[in-house]
Formats: sequence, C-alpha cells, structure tokens
Amino acid sequence: MSKRWYQENRRDPWRRQAKSKGYRARSAYKLKQIQEKFEVIRKGDYVLDIGCHPGGWTQVAVEEVGDDGYVIGVDLLSTSPVEGSTIIIGDITNPKTIEQIDKELEGHYLNCVISDISPRLTGRYDTDQAISLELSTMVLDAAMPILTPGGSFVTKIFQGVGIEGLIDAAKMRFSSVQRYAPTASRSSSSETYLVCRNKLPKVRKEAKGRTAYEQLKDHLKDLDIVIEEEDEEQIISKIGFRKYTKSE
Repeated sequence: MSKRWYQENRRDPWRRQAKSKGYRARSAYKLKQIQEKFEVIRKGDYVLDIGCHPGGWTQVAVEEVGDDGYVIGVDLLSTSPVEGSTIIIGDITNPKTIEQIDKELEGHYLNCVISDISPRLTGRYDTDQAISLELSTMVLDAAMPILTPGGSFVTKIFQGVGIEGLIDAAKMRFSSVQRYAPTASRSSSSETYLVCRNKLPKVRKEAKGRTAYEQLKDHLKDLDIVIEEEDEEQIISKIGFRKYTKSE
C-alpha cells in the first residue's frame, strides 16, 4: 500500500461520511447522487444490484424502495447479508444465477437494475477500460430479459475507446440514455455512469435479433479493434451461488 494512497483515502470526505453513516463503501454516495438527479428507483420497486460487493449500493437501494419494495444483490464475491435484501453469490451471465433471481422475484419483473461492477484491475488503463466496457455490456444483456418495460438501468463505465458502442446499444433499448459523473467519484477517476431510463417494449429495429455485446463487437470492429473470444473467460470466473435471505 503506497503512502500516497493512504493519505488520499485518509483525507477522503466521502469515505469518512460513508463510515459515519454506516455505509459499507464510499460508492454509496455515487448512487445517492444518481438517484437524486434521475430518480431511477421508486418506492415499492423491485431492484437488482449486479456486482453488489461489498453492499453499499444495495444498502442505498433498500432505503429507496422502502418496505414495499424488494432488492436482490448478486456478486461473485461473498458479500455479508444486507438487512432488507437477498444476496446471491454467483455469476450474472450464468443461467443458474438468472434462475435463482427469477425464483426470488416470484413472478415479478424488475423495475430497476443497477451495477457498480468493476473487473479486477491490472493497472494498465487501456486493458482495464476495455475489460470494464465488455463487462458492462454483458451486464446490460443480462438485465434486459428480466427488466420490465419502462424500467431503468444504471452501470459504471470508464471513458475510452469503444464507449460509444455501449451507448448506442443502450439507445436501441431505452428512450433516455445519459452519462453522469457523480461528485462522489474521485477527481482523478475516469469513471462515469450510464443512466438509462424507460426501457422500450421492443428493441429498435436496428438492434432486432442482436445482443448489446454483438453490437459492441461490431462497433469495435469498425474501429479496427478485435475482441478475442477467450477474453470473456478472463473477465469473469464462473462459480456457483449461495443466498442470504431477508430473515438472516
């Protein structure tokens, strides 16, 4: 751990505020600011938090949906239970994990899918940005079948090559797509959030029969960037799932 990293975190007001308010991560305030501006979560909503570890966004989602809402968090990493939610440990691209989410929803559709997901960083920006872009696009594809028309989707993305491919894919699926950088993000960070509202009943004809990930690959191909298929295995390690229910 570098001395500079320690000093910056020690001075970080969002980290101190999160700790004082009982949030598990400073990132909770990023979702709070997104919610304040866009109101992507409403009282009584059913919400899925993809890449929920350590649980800060799940905590905020639970507060926003109230007693009549329901929040499910999913992550590859073991995540301590969050009161008022169900946590599933699993891979969102694995059909078994989707089956478990469907079981928890008991016939309901999701009103909102949120994701602060991030790959294990290598320290090489171009590599990290590319992997994060692919991961966020696959999260969008995973969310679409279980997100109700009119629903919202929020995911983290890093500025860089190919980002417009994901944005264009989102515009084929939502009537409103905007980029937003919360003030709670570190000033040195290139992260921003894609805020998508009002899922369309059907994808626009330009994207009919195609996944967002396929659209992204075509976009990157137009930029003379080639995605090797084996990269997907490097993005996510497949594991099984366990779950913690509200009562635990």
